[in-house]
Amino acid sequence: MKPFLTFCALCCFAGIFKLPIEYYTFLRIIISIGALLVLYNTLSSKQHYFSIIFLIILILFNPVFPFYLYRKSIWIPIDVITGILFLLINFVEKTEQKKEEEVPEETTEHSIPIHQRTVSRDRIINPKKPKEE
Repeated sequence: MKPFLTFCALCCFAGIFKLPIEYYTFLRIIISIGALLVLYNTLSSKQHYFSIIFLIILILFNPVFPFYLYRKSIWIPIDVITGILFLLINFVEKTEQKKEEEVPEETTEHSIPIHQRTVSRDRIINPKKPKEE
């Protein structure tokens, strides 16, 4: 998924230049697919702030019911911001996965090995003290 999101960002940055209308139709399709993937992942991991942002991106770049702004000067900042957001979501997910991987490692280092553990039911307890003579 990471290479695809990077490809989406690069396509957004290429959308800044004057290109044929077919490229922008391709851009709408690619960005919509990328936004759907990110939306699904952020909703499943309960990151609602990214979910809202990528829902707006999905609405703007929707190829089925296109949202026309008619001016290139309006689309250029939208393309740049969208490209930056796709790159940002790549780095944010990487740091969160590293944090999740580090947490289980720390808990296993401090645990006692199995052969040194004692279970309370295995202890012999003498309720009466032996009489000393």
